[in-house]
Amino acid sequence: MSTPRAAGFVVPFEGDPIDHVWTAWPGHPELWEARLAPARAEVAALCRALAPVPVHVLVCDDATEADAERALQGLPFTLHRASYGDIWMRDTLAVPTLGPDGAAGSVRFRFDGWGGKYDLPGDRDLAERVQATWPGHAFAFDTVLEGGSVETDGDGTLITTRQCLLDGVRNPGWTEADAERFLCEAYGATTVIWLDEGLLNDHTDGHVDTLARFLAPGVVACMVPGDDDPNEAVLLDIAKALRAATDARGRRLKVVEIPSPGRVLGDGGQILPASHVNWLMTHEAIVVPTYAPDTPTLVRDALWPHAGGRRVVPSSARSLVEGGGAFHCITQHVPASRRPGAS
Repeated sequence: MSTPRAAGFVVPFEGDPIDHVWTAWPGHPELWEARLAPARAEVAALCRALAPVPVHVLVCDDATEADAERALQGLPFTLHRASYGDIWMRDTLAVPTLGPDGAAGSVRFRFDGWGGKYDLPGDRDLAERVQATWPGHAFAFDTVLEGGSVETDGDGTLITTRQCLLDGVRNPGWTEADAERFLCEAYGATTVIWLDEGLLNDHTDGHVDTLARFLAPGVVACMVPGDDDPNEAVLLDIAKALRAATDARGRRLKVVEIPSPGRVLGDGGQILPASHVNWLMTHEAIVVPTYAPDTPTLVRDALWPHAGGRRVVPSSARSLVEGGGAFHCITQHVPASRRPGAS
């Protein structure tokens, strides 16, 4: 598995026009236990919030397919039967790209279960199986990388974390310079902005999609710690690093701060890696994960002035975060082709 990325293919900004979104239906009771039905309800609510953008949904068996079909009635959706371990499509699917003429493409990486922590049947080769059904140029690298570990503005700038990319497990021996060279080749970028640590108890080892997200080229959002916030020091360091950073065009980043969820506890009393920036953005909406009844208005009010005219839709991800993530983690967007004459 080593197909070099063709020159000129770029991973675009997620807020650019998209054609559809991929996700997967929670389908393994042994993984979700009592959270299975609530997690499915949260995925269904996400799909409703995305409409009219079509959603392609992986289902793993007859019962899962029937449940998804019932829950998504009336929405633009397509079901695909596939074997998968869990629903974290941002990390287990390929990453869509666009070529210099606007043609569709995609690039996949090697998946190792987040440094070998969660090696579930069906996950390691899911990207290859699904990518084979996508149109356009398919590229592959025999390098471990998860989509949630890299944030791009589509204009040459990436953000990532040392905790994840330089953990010594995914790609042993990687230096910061090695990682930058690889990211710029694979994503079609020129500038990498490094953050240090991620959220407490994040099994992904500091994925950036829970820490900092582009609202537009040159504009990035991060979180302000609340009272008794277990991630206070981490969040303050992130905001400081972003304010000091310049992007690929030499601009100082405009930093937008939104509230942190603060201390969100799981059923067993553990601190969960809850994040309001693990949103899913389309050209029409930003669907923002929330974890408590009193937070949607606060998050919407903080984000709306910077949303570029998009709808800001707070939606509960309380059960999803018990499984380890939220809306960005469970999805992969596919950009609209910019090829002249394409729909």
